[in-house]
Amino acid sequence: MGFEEEYQSFLNAHLQVRNGERLRRLQEGHKQAEMLFLKQIWWPIFYHFKYLHPEYEVDDFKDGKRYLDFAYIRPGIRICFEVDGYGPHLKNISRWQFSDNLDRQNQLVIDGWTVIRFSYDQVKDEPRRCQRIVQQVIGQWLGDEIDQTSLSFVEKEVLRFAIRKGEAISPREVEKYLSQSDKTVRKILSQLVDKNMLIPASGVKRIGSYRLSDLIKHRF
Repeated sequence: MGFEEEYQSFLNAHLQVRNGERLRRLQEGHKQAEMLFLKQIWWPIFYHFKYLHPEYEVDDFKDGKRYLDFAYIRPGIRICFEVDGYGPHLKNISRWQFSDNLDRQNQLVIDGWTVIRFSYDQVKDEPRRCQRIVQQVIGQWLGDEIDQTSLSFVEKEVLRFAIRKGEAISPREVEKYLSQSDKTVRKILSQLVDKNMLIPASGVKRIGSYRLSDLIKHRF
């Protein structure tokens, strides 16, 4: 399925299991900015919405409830993604509200969340930059899954390098990263292509760069 079908299925699945304030918040809080984040940033990277929760409820440090635009949750991983609009409500924010927003973010970090914030303009106008940040922050947590594969140590290191970078990698970059010769590096990259972990991103007779395959993307 394409984005529209998957998006509707994703949203409907969360609507069906919510009630009360959690349902109202999803119906009213999930708007254009949040949809654009999924379409422009998330979908082109992963092509699925597994582990992602929209308008996710968390306990507030003042004994109330707060809602995160998106929460990415897996065992040992809690990442908050926020899309902040810039409008009259933000320009006219009071000093108390400004401080309260800072308290909110600090408490999330104290509670073990990684917090990533984008402006609406960044999501709209700089999607590739935002994609790299998302790949990098999630890629930091992927080490355990890579370690469970039958890949060699250097193959795992190349994948970690590609995940952290968040874009295509060149053999020369891998040479420098591994401190290995061109011949050795190209052999490792070729092995990862054969194992469907990497795919050529540029070049024909002599490949100039490589990127993560869909198989690796779907492990996120």
